[in-house]
Amino acid sequence: MKRSIVTVVYNDVCGIRETINSVLEQSYDNIEFIVVDGGSTDGTIQVIEEYFNQIAYFISEPDRGVYDAMNKGANVATGEWIIYMNSGDCLGHLQKPVFSQISLRV
Repeated sequence: MKRSIVTVVYNDVCGIRETINSVLEQSYDNIEFIVVDGGSTDGTIQVIEEYFNQIAYFISEPDRGVYDAMNKGANVATGEWIIYMNSGDCLGHLQKPVFSQISLRV
C-alpha cells in the first residue's frame, strides 16, 4: 500500500536536508515523496535539487501559506495515506511495522 509523504518548506535550508534524509532512510519502500516549496530564496531549493531523483514530485512557487502548500501536495499525491511533514521534522524508523498494523485494522 503506497504512502504519500508531503513536506512543505519555505526558507529552511538547515531543516530540509534533515527531513529529506529521514524520509529516504525508511525501510518501508512504497513511499511517494512530495516536496512543496513556497519560493525559497535562502538556498533551500539547491538542497532539494541534490535529491531531485529521489523525490517523486517537487513544486516550487509562491503560495498563500502552509495550508495552501499542503493542499498543493495533497492534490498530486497518489498514495492511500498522506503523511504531512514540515521542514525540520524527522520520520522515525518504526514506520514499516506501524504502517502494516494500520493497514490490518482498516
